[in-house]
Amino acid sequence: MDRLLEMQTFCAVVDAGSFVAASESLGMSKAAVSRYVSELEGRLGVRLLQRTTRRLSLTSEGEVFYVRCRELLAGVEEAEAEITARNEVAKGMLRVNVPVSFGISHLAPLWGEFHARYPEVELSVDLSDRLVDIVEEGFDLAIRIATLQSSTLVSRKLTSTRLMACASPAYLAARGIPTAPSDLASHRIIGYSNFTTGNDWPFDGPEGATSVRVRPWMYANNGETCCGAALAGQGIVLQPGFLVAKHLAAGELVELMPGYRSTELGVYAVYPTRKFVSPKVRALVDFLIAAFPASV
Repeated sequence: MDRLLEMQTFCAVVDAGSFVAASESLGMSKAAVSRYVSELEGRLGVRLLQRTTRRLSLTSEGEVFYVRCRELLAGVEEAEAEITARNEVAKGMLRVNVPVSFGISHLAPLWGEFHARYPEVELSVDLSDRLVDIVEEGFDLAIRIATLQSSTLVSRKLTSTRLMACASPAYLAARGIPTAPSDLASHRIIGYSNFTTGNDWPFDGPEGATSVRVRPWMYANNGETCCGAALAGQGIVLQPGFLVAKHLAAGELVELMPGYRSTELGVYAVYPTRKFVSPKVRALVDFLIAAFPASV
């Protein structure tokens, strides 16, 4: 006997509430439905359904088995959908939400190559540093730079980046060089208003994890703006490596407190569901994973 068919029949009976209704939904005779369920119970050695003339109900064993059957059947459907999707052509409008600075510096140069590989995909790229609701706002995929919390969204890691405390040589010459996080409390700070930790800057150093409460004289919700103020000698910033690396290499900024490391952030592609992922979403995720090194 086909075990998968047995489970499908059993679930159909439970969902429909009767053998007659299940036989109609499955397109088979009532006798065949009854036989499949009876043989399933016989093979398992337990009664799954309580049958009376008036109603049908699950036994305690039936309740457990029903949940597991539903999970297994959903997995089969998902596997079939994934294989089918892989054979389909990536095409249609693909709406993507990306952070502004990362989108300009690291994603904009890639869109042409992606289009060359998937010419039937039309890209609509929305740049925003706010946390969008990709389901409510109709995005197919979003790029998030964060320490991801548990979520109903599916995430695939593209790369990682580290927050770095930096200032210009001119600022340090005028105001002194902080050697520990506690020193930052007395310095001019340029704050990034989208930090989940607010004005508490976290570090990991010789004494373990620590944080310092800073008092920014200005805030911006865009990393490039924060870096621009720091380059002009206006204070200290805590910004990701993908933004400050070129300025550090050119000597325009200096990384502070090398014995203390701040937060490591993941760069993720997130999308609403693992089931029935469209070919265009799968194509972009796989493309971006291949495009990035381990860290930026």
